[in-house]
Formats: sequence, C-alpha cells, structure tokens
Amino acid sequence: MAERIHLSPPDVGDLEEAHVLAAMRSGWVAPLGPDVEAFEREVARRVGVEHAVAVNSGTAALHLALLALGIGPRDRVLVPALTFVATANAVRYVGAEPVFVDCDPHTGNVDPELVAEVVAQRAGEVAAVLTVDLYGVCAEYRSLLPICDAAGLPLVADAAESLGSRHGDRAAGSFGRAAALSFNGNKIITTSGGGMLLTDDVAIANRARHLSRQARVPGREFDHTDIGYQYQLSNLLAAVGRAQLRRVDAMMERRRELRERYAKLFASVPGVRLLGADDRHSNCWLTAIVVDPELAGWSAGMLGAHLESHDVEARPLFKPLHLLAPYAGCEALITGAAERLHRTGLALPSGSALTDAQVERVHGAISTFLEARG
Repeated sequence: MAERIHLSPPDVGDLEEAHVLAAMRSGWVAPLGPDVEAFEREVARRVGVEHAVAVNSGTAALHLALLALGIGPRDRVLVPALTFVATANAVRYVGAEPVFVDCDPHTGNVDPELVAEVVAQRAGEVAAVLTVDLYGVCAEYRSLLPICDAAGLPLVADAAESLGSRHGDRAAGSFGRAAALSFNGNKIITTSGGGMLLTDDVAIANRARHLSRQARVPGREFDHTDIGYQYQLSNLLAAVGRAQLRRVDAMMERRRELRERYAKLFASVPGVRLLGADDRHSNCWLTAIVVDPELAGWSAGMLGAHLESHDVEARPLFKPLHLLAPYAGCEALITGAAERLHRTGLALPSGSALTDAQVERVHGAISTFLEARG
C-alpha cells in the first residue's frame, strides 16, 4: 500500500537536527533558555514588531493576549464564524462570550461590513475584535482597523496560519494590539508544538510573559501575584523553530509552486475556484478549492472521498463555529457564506515537505477523478 499523503506534514531535516543537538549539548533542556530568547528576537524582527513572547501553543498566545487586554466575564468579543475552534475557545477561557460574524465568500475571512454592523448595533457592549488570517490569507485589515479605532476597540489578530504573509506593506502578525502565531506540526514553520504572542505594546508583552510563567515573582521565594499558566516554550523546541525560520522563504516558495500547479490543473474545470487565490501575498499555507456542484457536475465531498480512497488526505473547510455544540445559542450575524464554504470547499495537500512523486500521485488521482466525470 502506498504511503499516506498528508495535507501539511512537518518539513524538518538536517538543519533542525543540528540545532536541537546543539541545544541539548548546551544543557538548556528545560523550558526557557538562550534559544527561546533568540527565537523571540528573530521572529519579532521578521514580522516587524517590538516584542515577542514564546509560548507552547497559538491558543495560549490568544488566551494571554485577551488576558493582557483585560477582557473578561460579561465581555463580548467578535469572532469570525469560519475558523478553527481554538479562536473561540480562547474567548471562553477568559469568561467572555463570542459573537460570531460571517465571512467574505471570496476569501473566507471575516466580512468587514458585517463587523461594522455589529459594532454599531452593539456600541458599548463589544470589548474586542478577533480576526483570523484564514489559510494564510490576511484579513482585510485596511478596513477592519479603522472600524476598531473609531469604536475604541482593540483588535487581536489570530495569525496562526499566516507567518510570512503580507497585507499591504506590513507582515502578518504585525496588526492590532497583539497577534498570535502557531508553530503546530502542520504550520508553515513548526516547533512540534508552540506559538508566539506578538505586540508593539511593552505592557501587553510583560503581562503575557508574567502570566505564562505561573505569574511567579522573580526571586528565591515561590511568590505569585496572579493565577498564572504553564505556557512556556521549551528551549529544545525553540531551537527547532530557529532552524525553521532560516528556511521559511524556501518553504513558502514550495507551497506557492504547489498552489500554482493546482491552479493550472483546475483552470479549465467549470465551477471550481481556488479560495483566496487573488491574494498574491499569501504564504499559501493550504490550498483549498471551492466547488459549485451544479456547474462542475460533482461535489467537493465526492472528490474528497475519491482522494481518501487513494490514501490522500483532503479535508472540508472548517465547520462554522456557530454550528458547533459548545457554541450553540451564541449571538451571531450570519449570511450563510461560511456554511456554503464548509459545504463546497476542500483543502488539498499543500505542505512544503511533499516530494515530487507525492505531488504527482495527488495530481494523478485528481485527474483520474475529473476524467471519469468529463
């Protein structure tokens, strides 16, 4: 049986191995250490922000950002309807309530006009706006930031999927009062598990760093000022991240190449488009297609099942958060766009570690499917 092909497997090799070995030999095996500090500096410099706080997941970074901004019980936070559940979970962690806002059908990112509508309707009730850079395409910050600024609302950017992307002349992760990156195993770069909070606000950085270390006061005593969290990133994992950061441009170029090949494969297929394909500054983290079954004569689910039968991973787009059991009954401004993308979208293997032979297998399986329905 052929080896299974995954959506976005980790892309690690000799350089990562050398960095981890050097970190182990240095004696800095536990959380914190020189590689953590260097990784923070290097990511901050890459993104163009003043401060970075390395943590053990992107979700932890979101949680700390909300805590540092003082978001808490009885607050309402606007959250995109189409995203991974962690975005909304972080809101619940601080005791606040998410208000879901539907997406732009062309990109899957939150619709700025709907955000403006909710902010106007809920003046004085909304405490913050969470955005997501879906599949590596930046949210429409040129519209969203003025809306938030005019209402005096902090914007927190979930940039978990968008390291290396740009919006205008700024890098993903540099927007809003704070942003969160993820270094999970399937992201553009990985530290196995890990994340980072990014901000230009020293008070937010200091507060997040303090809380991520169990809120312990420096010194010999075990003295703690608040309820803290064990969110620190391991020095060994930071060493992996530093190696990955040196390779990120080449890895993005490979993903861009894979997206262009998908674009050519589907160019003449009626009813099929690439989600967010008009954004030329995306890191191309995942390539997803959107299928109009009436025009195509087949559905995204049919292609997904065909690929699965060939041991190729292909997944529907995120299930909209307002449809998930933990968030049933939450306030939401819904147009149906996220639900349509969930029904008609399919994410395809996009990882930079995919070999040419694996890419040929994927394209061969898709071509076989299309020919049978031609």
